[in-house]
Formats: sequence, C-alpha cells, structure tokens
Amino acid sequence: MAGHSKWHNIKRRKESQDAKRAKVFTKLSKEIFAAVRESGDDPDTNLRLRMALTKARAENVPSDNIERTIKKASGEAGAVDYEAFTYEGYGPGGAAVLVQTLTENKNRTVSEVRHAFSKHGGNLGENGCVSFMFNRKGQLIIERDEEMDEEEFTLEAIEAGGEEIDTDENWFYIQTEPDDFEEVKKALEEKGYTFSKAEIILFPDVNTTLNDEHAEKMMKLIDALEDNDDVQNVYHNFEVEDEQLARLS
Repeated sequence: MAGHSKWHNIKRRKESQDAKRAKVFTKLSKEIFAAVRESGDDPDTNLRLRMALTKARAENVPSDNIERTIKKASGEAGAVDYEAFTYEGYGPGGAAVLVQTLTENKNRTVSEVRHAFSKHGGNLGENGCVSFMFNRKGQLIIERDEEMDEEEFTLEAIEAGGEEIDTDENWFYIQTEPDDFEEVKKALEEKGYTFSKAEIILFPDVNTTLNDEHAEKMMKLIDALEDNDDVQNVYHNFEVEDEQLARLS
C-alpha cells in the first residue's frame, strides 16, 4: 500500500483541473485531434487515440464534442497539425518540473513556457535534466461513496491487477504498470466502477518538500503552466502536505 503523501500532488492537480473545466475539454480535444491525424480514427488500432478517448470520457467530455473532433481531424485536408514537445526544468527550491505540450507554433510555446519558469522563480533546463526522475504509470481514480467498502474494493483492485492502491476520505487511487492499465481498467469497469481519472502519467521517483516561500511560488508556476492552452500535462516532484497547503491557500 502506498503512503498518502505521494497522492497529494495528484489530488491538487485534479482540483486545479476541475476549476478549469473548459480548458480541460480544449486540451483533450486537441489530443484527440492530434492522435487521429497521426494514426487514423480507429481506436482499436490507434493506441494514442484510445488513451485520449479514455481520458476524455473520464473527464466527462461530451460525446458530441469527441465525435466532432474526430470527424474534423479525419476529413479536413490541410488542417492544422500539432507537434508534441517536452520541456524540462527546475522550479523554486530546485523541484523537478516536466512539461508536455502540443502546439502548432513551437516558438510561441517555448517562449511562454520559459517565461512562466522565469517569472515564478524557476529555470528551463536541457532535455534530460529531470526526466530520469519520473516513471510512467497508469492511474485510476474513483470517487468514494458511502456504500463502498474499503477492504472489499482494495481486494477487487488487487485482483484486477492494481499495483498500488491507496485511499483518502474522498477517493480511491489505483496505480498500475502502463502495460496493465487497460486490463485493470476493464476489469474494474466490469464490476461497475466508473473513473474520475483514467490515464497514464509520470510519477516522480522521489518527492521533495519546499519551504513556504518556495512552495507558494511553485504552486503559481504550476498554475501558470497548466493555464497555457499549449500545455497538456505538468509533472513535478513537489510534495505539499495538507497543513502547508492550508497555510498557503
């Protein structure tokens, strides 16, 4: 069983995204569009599209939005093409930050990402400077209700192939190996569970804590990056405890 501390970053990221629902829909639509342009509109043969659809449905993106995006990507010759770029750097206090982007204008994106780092006490680094600190893992998050028994759910998640299972008062968290993600997800869906989050993300090997000054700047850096329409994901190893988060909020 995982300790609670490693999930604080996930929980805070979810709360931040919930407050920016429209931006989340836009970013997921962009990922679906790029996936279709890259390898076609059949999720059975297009893994990138299949993962994008899984994430979009977990975020409750309307089916009409998804279908419209797929049709647009499939049918428009000469439509915009997005390129994926990853940027790495250090936040205030030396926290590792990895930023995944999807853009039709690399120069604009790198300029805006660099500006966000600089403005909030960090600095953009060379490729590879922090990526070695992260590992790909599947992540499934299920909202708790009063009828869910923690011990029973934990056993079901383990039987489904979950690698690590954790919980707090509001959520169940399941971590998987990337190759096991879809199998675990399907097994839990067959038991009637629905997901608030279902995606493959990057987990840091080691988390770092920051003093209040650096922590406040770090949270502003994360928010600034996530607010950028070209930024798809922001990963970091900053660990904020509930008490510190309450002080800074």
